[in-house]
Amino acid sequence: MDLGKFLYEQEKKRQRARKAQKIVEVKEIRLRPKTTDHHRNFKVRDARRWLTTNKKVNVRVQFRGREVHYPEIALEMLNSIAEELSDVGVIEQRPSREGYSMLMVIAPMKE
Repeated sequence: MDLGKFLYEQEKKRQRARKAQKIVEVKEIRLRPKTTDHHRNFKVRDARRWLTTNKKVNVRVQFRGREVHYPEIALEMLNSIAEELSDVGVIEQRPSREGYSMLMVIAPMKE
């Protein structure tokens, strides 16, 4: 087999693999510990819509200043959001602290 034919076959194989792969889109909602319930409900509604269209959702609570010393407020908020979205999504990554923010990943439910 000559080199040109070999490279052609390799490129075709790579193209088929790229075509077959599944791309998962990740969306994010950002909140603050002092976010009102009304505003939070808008964000949760968006997250519900994204989860029903098979997109993962990052839920991030961003701290400012002294808010970082009260992570239990953010943890409570993230747990309540996870509970609200439990019918359309499952927690893929539990709430974890990353510097001045707390992050949780929710994935769509398997069919």
